[in-house]
Amino acid sequence: MKSGPTVREGLILVVHGAEIFDSGTAGWLIKRLHPARTIVAGVMARTAAEESGLPLEFTGSPPSMTIRPLPGQVAFGDLAKTPESGRIFGNIIASRLEGRGLIQIECSNNTVMIWDEGDRTLASAISTAIGFPCKYLSSTRVTGRTQRKIGGCLPGESVFVNGIIVGRATEGTVVLRSDGSSVEVVSGLDPKEPGLDKLRGSCPDLGAAWCKSGPIRRAAPAGAWRSSVSSGRVAVIDHCGHKIYEAIWGDCCGVLAVGDDTTAVCGHICAHRGIPVLGITDGDLDEALPPAFAPGSVVLETRRERDDDLGKEISSMIGPGPVVWDDWVKEVVGRFGERVRVVIDRREIA
Repeated sequence: MKSGPTVREGLILVVHGAEIFDSGTAGWLIKRLHPARTIVAGVMARTAAEESGLPLEFTGSPPSMTIRPLPGQVAFGDLAKTPESGRIFGNIIASRLEGRGLIQIECSNNTVMIWDEGDRTLASAISTAIGFPCKYLSSTRVTGRTQRKIGGCLPGESVFVNGIIVGRATEGTVVLRSDGSSVEVVSGLDPKEPGLDKLRGSCPDLGAAWCKSGPIRRAAPAGAWRSSVSSGRVAVIDHCGHKIYEAIWGDCCGVLAVGDDTTAVCGHICAHRGIPVLGITDGDLDEALPPAFAPGSVVLETRRERDDDLGKEISSMIGPGPVVWDDWVKEVVGRFGERVRVVIDRREIA
């Protein structure tokens, strides 16, 4: 099949989620639409996006924040878990664009959704280029600092708020409530109390929080090599794995990841970059990502204490100057050997 003509000169395609890259759909859209720029919104799709080899830009911001300042013609590409979750996600984004409108290319059901005042001429051209029918929708504002509905869930899936797993869905819609200092479950969730505790005081506006259900990525990351940076800065990621890309620049020789899910996220992302991880866990891991760790990585499980407490002790060992990663990890394991169990050790192939 021949690739389609340029939809419109200067088109900006914003894409989101790992699945759209792992499935090859993002590459297909780029081939058909010939966008002037393709921007990856959010954080957790970046590993899949980088592995795709496509010409991409990265913002680290949610889709609405990425789209809002962009000039000219913009379309949003998504491959949601289900068509319903894609519609819910599109509604959230469109409702935050302050009347600008949104063209959503939803690849879970091969539909071009035109939200609110979205450019119908552009949407029609996109529809012709990729063969998806158009559907017109009006967004409803996601309001309220105190309550949030997370739709499109499948029972048993992990549910995230700002990158922290707060429990497993028991219904198709999870309802959470906040009083400004804590988050509690209203319905639809089997809670994970440590996750809810970690949101205490840090999530005053549930309406603006990043919420998601289901695995972050189904595919394992490519690459099992070791970064050439063997000494330098140790990045500390404490229960906020979605901030990892802000930390693994320049002279980063390794990552101290505190928390089960944070260790999984950091291990997955850093495996692609070849950066080793020292993970501190307490054995409460959710299957949010396929396990993966770069050579030089070690995962420790606490025997009788919280990962938070042990993580603080270990982070105090980093010191102000450059760290030789392998030596530092050896020192940590030696000092805390009676208080931890080594569950993953990839030093032997470093």
